[in-house]
Amino acid sequence: MSSNLPHIDVHALQSWQDEGRKFVLLDVREPHERQISVLQGDTHIRMRDVPAHLDDLPRDMPIVVYCRTGGRSGQIAEYLLAAEFEEVYNLEGGINRWAEELDPSMVVY
Repeated sequence: MSSNLPHIDVHALQSWQDEGRKFVLLDVREPHERQISVLQGDTHIRMRDVPAHLDDLPRDMPIVVYCRTGGRSGQIAEYLLAAEFEEVYNLEGGINRWAEELDPSMVVY
């Protein structure tokens, strides 16, 4: 993963949500993972399906990509940037970091 990949931490993401900022929160995990934990208001497109759904994603607003720990989402964030999406961020630490730092009721897996 590129060291200069734009990223956002869970606290900044929570601030965006609290401010009502317009952005897409893209979950690239597998369906069974969504049964464990999910971030409210997200859009789900499995990692392997993202290339077939580029037209379903807006190019005029930020996209925050997340997965379990940030690895798969980092790959997809790089892919979206290469596909000329202008404002894409990888969620540092993924949903597990969200659970650890912001919502202890969520399962870390």
